[in-house]
Amino acid sequence: MSPISTYFEFADREQGVFGHDVVHYVRRRVFEGDTVTLDYDLNEMKDNDVFQWRFGDDENTVIAEIIKRDDRFTVYDDVLDGRFRDRLKLDKQTGSLTIINITMKHTGLYKLKINNKKVHFFLIVTARLPVPVISSNSSQCSSSSCSLVCSVVNVSHVTLSWYKGNSSLSSISASDLSISLSLPLEVEYQDKNTYSCVLNNPISHQTQHLDITQLCHTCSDADEEIQWKELAETLTHTQAGRHTRRTGDEGDGGDDWSR
Repeated sequence: MSPISTYFEFADREQGVFGHDVVHYVRRRVFEGDTVTLDYDLNEMKDNDVFQWRFGDDENTVIAEIIKRDDRFTVYDDVLDGRFRDRLKLDKQTGSLTIINITMKHTGLYKLKINNKKVHFFLIVTARLPVPVISSNSSQCSSSSCSLVCSVVNVSHVTLSWYKGNSSLSSISASDLSISLSLPLEVEYQDKNTYSCVLNNPISHQTQHLDITQLCHTCSDADEEIQWKELAETLTHTQAGRHTRRTGDEGDGGDDWSR
């Protein structure tokens, strides 16, 4: 289930920003996939209330409308190339508008007109950050150290960093282009410190902790693992050959008995 966003921690409010007729202005940051509710802190609509929800700078783009006297609640989710299709929901008690499974296309200005009052909401929709992936560099083997790489794909406006405890060891950043990032790290096999790879942007972060015992093996351990695999393959082929010969012998014995 998608998380529900109401007043997000990055929200702020200003009055009179868009002129004297705008009594309330809210700016909010939300994440892709969130379910976002826009409201004016009303507990209940009045019988003669008329609500109009608009999106963008085009005053003709009405996306939802309420006429309480006629008990009429309407969403126009096919406008603007259908970007709101099956995503809008009106609260019949408060008149609030909910956007389900919000996407980057829903970034912009939302305007609510309640009778003669105007309320503006500006939504900034941000992509969720992926969790970094830590892997060992199997092409390099050392008797004393372990080569690792932390990577992420399809990211922009982020920084990827290695941490030793709370101290930053190295980092690399992505610009506004959607690219892949990778950051190497060399650690000793006997290192008891805690390491983590962190992907962050100005509003969120994702962390992957390193488990040295799972990813790092000495060259002797790797050679031993290869030897065990080769032995297992040899045993499998030997058993298969014995089974084939035994089946052939049984077939020959059957022919002698019939003669």
